[in-house]
Amino acid sequence: MMPPCMQATLEFSSVLDPVCCDWSHIDWLVADWTEFYLDTVELIPPGAPEPLGNEVQINLFADAAHAICLMMWHSTTGILMFLNGALIHWYSKCQNMIESSTFGSKFVAMKIVMELNAALQYKLCMMGVLIDGATNMFGDNVSVIKNVLFPELTLSKCHNAIAYHKCHKECTCGAV
Repeated sequence: MMPPCMQATLEFSSVLDPVCCDWSHIDWLVADWTEFYLDTVELIPPGAPEPLGNEVQINLFADAAHAICLMMWHSTTGILMFLNGALIHWYSKCQNMIESSTFGSKFVAMKIVMELNAALQYKLCMMGVLIDGATNMFGDNVSVIKNVLFPELTLSKCHNAIAYHKCHKECTCGAV
């Protein structure tokens, strides 16, 4: 006989929504970084199976709460990952570094979501899943979004500059 806690979990099920979201009404900001990152290409691993079946759409939402922990002044990153209309992964974690601004904490969140996106795309590629274009990313800080997209904007803090270049490289290879 199973313990009562295990019996309760057997009643749950997971439902994947196959419907893609319609983002045609959004005026996406797009920039070309290829002149800065000449050797960057989308990573398709050797031995990856041929994609079969319907395309899937990746939608990512990222945010950060600046200095939410009043004892240690750390920010918290929150990320939601959707495959078509189904939530497949969520992430909420205290950031390792203490950021002095909202911009810094949200930029760190953007770097984390870029890394999670690269990992998800790799997994889908290795399972033979065809991805429908670039990942749709959503954030609420216009400064962070513009710093990721426009080459003429620069950063002065070294630790933010690492996140800055990581995000640009992901944009260059067409992943987002």
